[in-house]
Amino acid sequence: MTIKDILYQAVQQHASDIHLKAEKQPYIRVHGKLQPLDLALPKISKEELRAMALSLMDEQQKAQLLTKKEVDLGYGVSGLGRFRINIFQQRGSLRMVIRAISFTVPSLTELCLPPIIGKIADFERGLVLVCGATGSGKSSTLAAMMDLINRTKYKHIITLEDPIEYLIPDEKSIISQREIGIDTTNFPLALRAALRQDPDIILIGEMRDKETIDIALTAAETGHLVLSTLHTLDAQESINRILAMYEPHQLLQVRSQLGSVLRAVISQRLARRRDGRGFLPVVEVLINNKRIRDMILDPSRTNHIKTAIEEGRIGRNMQSFDQCLIQLIQQGAIDYEEALLHTDNPEDFALKCSGIADRIQSMGKSSPPSPPTPQNTSIRTNDVSGNEFSEIELDQSSYRSRKKKTS
Repeated sequence: MTIKDILYQAVQQHASDIHLKAEKQPYIRVHGKLQPLDLALPKISKEELRAMALSLMDEQQKAQLLTKKEVDLGYGVSGLGRFRINIFQQRGSLRMVIRAISFTVPSLTELCLPPIIGKIADFERGLVLVCGATGSGKSSTLAAMMDLINRTKYKHIITLEDPIEYLIPDEKSIISQREIGIDTTNFPLALRAALRQDPDIILIGEMRDKETIDIALTAAETGHLVLSTLHTLDAQESINRILAMYEPHQLLQVRSQLGSVLRAVISQRLARRRDGRGFLPVVEVLINNKRIRDMILDPSRTNHIKTAIEEGRIGRNMQSFDQCLIQLIQQGAIDYEEALLHTDNPEDFALKCSGIADRIQSMGKSSPPSPPTPQNTSIRTNDVSGNEFSEIELDQSSYRSRKKKTS
């Protein structure tokens, strides 16, 4: 069996990832579950796996594998799709983990992302971050945003990726896609060069180090739209991660710079669909405004950003993870138990859900158990007004303020 045979079978079974290990059958991940590709297939020998790996690499990549013991690369099969491949050593033999990527760039609608993401893609300048754990859909979101810009605007877009995942053909825009290790040496060098290549938009696959962050902030300051990713869990942690890269004497300047250029932070998690057919994105959205900017500038207030996001739901188009999870529960898209796996504070989330439990149950959806309501709040089912999620105020302080005005 060749590597192409394995990839064809994996794609036919809608696999997101393929695992190849010596002396083991090929395994695939389908809808989040790891399973054998085909129980009838023989185990792959060390020699077969090594031959497969070598057939995918050029001489430079082979040299990198020899010296660094691991290498990332992109691979395309005509009529099938593209694949992001990581080849590494374990216990003296090679291993391969392959991520399947469609030839077709998904739209924001196909990814089930909120409409505000399209508005963020329309920004002309500043820094936009897409954050989340590995496998949370960051690359797909960025590709969908790039594709939207490409179809609607005349721009020069430079992407710096390691490796290139989605191939985006020119439409209205001109797109220069550069792969680290093939088209350029590293992110800082490529980013410095990008500033001399007449870009309108710069996409950085990942901000891995202080030098890359420095140049990205400068590029955003000079009137470019800069998009990048961070392996962080939410917007607040993303801001703290950037600040943690700098020495104490640099923080005042960096806080001012970041507060000025940051436009939005999109954070993603994937929740299993209620019908078992794949995953849905759970999205936190921060849109920078004066309140957020002041919190970035003031170290004593930076850790209040999560509260500002929840309170910015109405009028500011922001949303927290909990607000997104409740919307998905109301729509019957995910179960309450699944939502608990993706909230940062299950006890607080249960309290927020208590006001809609009866409504969800009456709709025939999976509903959360009604937790006891604390003495200092009077949130009840009939206190939650409006049928649309955007009308629901989830935090207790907003509720008390609204009740006071109503009285």
